[in-house]
Amino acid sequence: MKKFIAMIFVAAILLTACSGGGGTGVEAAGYWMRSGLKDGNSAAYMMLHNYTGQDVALVGASSDAASAVEVHLSQMDANGVMEMIQQESVAIPAKGELELKPGSYHIMFIGLKNDLNAGDQITLTLHFDGYDDMTLTVPVQDSADSSGGMEGMDMGGDDSMQMDMNATPTP
Repeated sequence: MKKFIAMIFVAAILLTACSGGGGTGVEAAGYWMRSGLKDGNSAAYMMLHNYTGQDVALVGASSDAASAVEVHLSQMDANGVMEMIQQESVAIPAKGELELKPGSYHIMFIGLKNDLNAGDQITLTLHFDGYDDMTLTVPVQDSADSSGGMEGMDMGGDDSMQMDMNATPTP
């Protein structure tokens, strides 16, 4: 009987450790990050589930993997140009979820401190307004394996894509 109780206790600890939660009532799932080169940029994606009865605001992120880490929204402007807009706060609805995905909300890593290759892992901390921070160990995937719907976009002859990093939201 003691062995059974010990196994249940260990299982409960493991489930808590794997939840990606930090005592916030928010859980992160399916998190991953694109590979990238030193001094370049990359992005992380995930699903955030809010199990509380009120909206929870994601207000920032931090990581030692880059010079700056910001919450961004990618969207097309009226001229069909993709723009990335830094977000001061993004609401995760009560009893709902927020998907951070390519072409939408994401965690932007600006000025990678080292090359990040498939199989690497980085530590990412998400910051919430009025709730505990959540620290995740995020696996890196090859950019080619995780195009996230960007295939087919005209990247220009030099495989670069222009984005307006100082855009303001359009109504």
